[in-house]
Amino acid sequence: MILIADSGSTKTAWCLTDGKSKKSIMTQGINPFLQSEQEISAILHNELFCDINLGETDEIYFYGAGCTPEKSGQVSKALRLASSGLPKISVGSDLLGAARSLCGTDSGIVCILGTGSNSCYFDGNSITDNVPPMGFILGDEGSGAYIGRRLVGGCLKKQFSDTICRSFLEETKLTVPSIIEKVYRQPMPNRFLASLSPFCARHRDDKEIHNFIVDCFKEFFKRNVAAYQNGGSKVHFIGSIAWFYRHELREAAETEGYSVGKICQTPMDGLVKFHLRHKL
Repeated sequence: MILIADSGSTKTAWCLTDGKSKKSIMTQGINPFLQSEQEISAILHNELFCDINLGETDEIYFYGAGCTPEKSGQVSKALRLASSGLPKISVGSDLLGAARSLCGTDSGIVCILGTGSNSCYFDGNSITDNVPPMGFILGDEGSGAYIGRRLVGGCLKKQFSDTICRSFLEETKLTVPSIIEKVYRQPMPNRFLASLSPFCARHRDDKEIHNFIVDCFKEFFKRNVAAYQNGGSKVHFIGSIAWFYRHELREAAETEGYSVGKICQTPMDGLVKFHLRHKL
């Protein structure tokens, strides 16, 4: 049996499988930039390993936000401690997980579009190039936070029609003071901004909003994908924003001259297929 994890800062999806049977478990998020080794171990003990039979687990593959080469050892130690060192353990970044899920052992450009955004060139074995996403203030083009930031700024500065501006304030029940409070004084402003992007989904049939969404994705291609010197490669996407706005995403890609491959909401199905076929 293999145990695979796809982790963000909010939640972690786990899948225990041998290819015939499958058990899915959800725990709170694990991010070594935000949690200590002891806190991670406590989550594993209290929420995961009480629910599965470790004696049947041969390998653990963990992919997560914050699992950089400098920090991945922290997760490895916590997993080894919580599992009594029984299975083989491999820890990688969420971007590597996305690449293996979408490309398998093929090469391609891999992108994550969720609350934030990220991208890389994957050569079929490893990530060989990565444009730094720079977060929602300096970058994260195409992400939920980026869409929300441009949307709220555009509405408050009357860059959209009166109808759109009115609808936005009425539906979100936001005021200028409340927006300032949530963005500049409360924690996790990126999540707040990303929470505004569903407004665009509700109004995507409006030409103004449709063009706005497409433009957000065009900026992602211009400022990220264009940097990879592999123009003939297919561009693959994973994440909630990529999935829910996939039609606008494909339109932006076509306009910018890129060929889109797979678009998936989560990486788990692809990771299960990858690890059942390939032993690391």
